[in-house]
Amino acid sequence: MSSIQSADGQRLALHELGGTAGDGHPVVLFAHATGFHGRAYLPVAAALPPRFRSFGIDLRGHGDSVIEPGWYVDWARYGDDALAAAAHLADVRGGSGGSGGLVGFGHSLGGTALLLAAHDAPQLFRLLVLFEPIVIPANRPPGERPQSALPAGSRRRRPIFPSLDAAIENFAAKPPMQSFAADALDAYVRYGFRADSATGGVVLKCDREHEARTFEQGGQREHWEVLPAIDIPVVVVAGVVEELQPSWFATTIAARLPDGRYVELPELDHFGPMTHPRRVAELIAESVAALDPA
Repeated sequence: MSSIQSADGQRLALHELGGTAGDGHPVVLFAHATGFHGRAYLPVAAALPPRFRSFGIDLRGHGDSVIEPGWYVDWARYGDDALAAAAHLADVRGGSGGSGGLVGFGHSLGGTALLLAAHDAPQLFRLLVLFEPIVIPANRPPGERPQSALPAGSRRRRPIFPSLDAAIENFAAKPPMQSFAADALDAYVRYGFRADSATGGVVLKCDREHEARTFEQGGQREHWEVLPAIDIPVVVVAGVVEELQPSWFATTIAARLPDGRYVELPELDHFGPMTHPRRVAELIAESVAALDPA
């Protein structure tokens, strides 16, 4: 794990997820969904071709990127975090993210964070692949927001278990995690909990209130407004399209981007990177190959 610094001094954890370093080898930066963490995407990274070298950022308040209690959630800062990770990888590897920079894979919140980062520093990225990013079209009334029930679910989530095995057993019996691939559920729990000295068990690293506030602050108008200025290749991916869910807006997001492309995978849902990590890895590899046809 590397410790890096965001624009405001916040310390962030950046994890290497695998792959082989080499000149011209693609470097992939994974940015996670709300409540998740960078290493939740280990199964996707493992399914990429070996020449893809992968890293996962823990956005502030998630995983090993600890924040002070009471931090006011601002999605722009998540964009700063993704930008800090991209800049760090470009600096320490001399821009070795392949021709034109890094490949960014963002899921939900992580997709929005990477869009904001690419808006500020497009030269760092050669391609973004975004699975159902949270960007709400400006012409949608306030009541038409995806994920409106999620904050309450976050606040109700059980945070403490006797052991990692007990946590895995619990989540494996409940939606949506009962549909996760076994290695994806294991990665979510194994790296998403820490030892709890008070109980002798394990506790969620991502505070439930922080997760809930992140959901509540999503979909800001400015996220939609910056899209026309992001002039790099972006693949916007949707699972099964459901009304008033992130998948519903994906085609509109792709159309608003100067170099956007829409891909629909109807056999997946919003948690596609966890339920079908190998299919998502295939899509990332296919998207990179499309930039450099033989």
